[in-house]
Amino acid sequence: MPAERAYDHSVDPTQLTAEMLLHTSIPNKHVELVRGVLIVREPPGYLHGDIAAQLAKLLAVFVDERGLGRVLAAETGFKLQSNPDTVRAPDVAFVRRERVPASRPTGYLPFAPDLVVEVLSPSDRPGDTLGKVGDWLDAGTRIVWVIDPERRVARVYRHNGLESLLSETDMLDGEDVIPGFACSLATIL
Repeated sequence: MPAERAYDHSVDPTQLTAEMLLHTSIPNKHVELVRGVLIVREPPGYLHGDIAAQLAKLLAVFVDERGLGRVLAAETGFKLQSNPDTVRAPDVAFVRRERVPASRPTGYLPFAPDLVVEVLSPSDRPGDTLGKVGDWLDAGTRIVWVIDPERRVARVYRHNGLESLLSETDMLDGEDVIPGFACSLATIL
């Protein structure tokens, strides 16, 4: 039987912390922590996973060949805020080489990735998605790509407040975050 863990509930006993989330198991669910509140969702379907994997593969090959940093797979948690804690898990993330930890921690990285990809699922609500985008940008992410497979478009949100809508014939561009990376949205849709 695993040993019980003691947690400090002195701030607010109704809120979870990132440490508590790390040791919480909810089988077959996608979980995040938003300002101390556990958010539980059903796992996304095949189309979502296929698009995220295709884009992660393209990014990883490009980034690895140039030694630019690390591309992280779906469900990698990033602690974006403390007291109350927020831990978000993008579908794909990129962290620049100079920000990659020397040793690979087992817990959440205590910062936002440089680039985040969110692939929409049919159950995603627009307000929730915009909340995620806001959390990423507020925590320091420089570019967020939100891929909408149903409408076959993507929205690009930037740290400077600029936003773009891309059609499937347009290119996802790494801009100054992943210089030189570009792929047609149609390639992954």
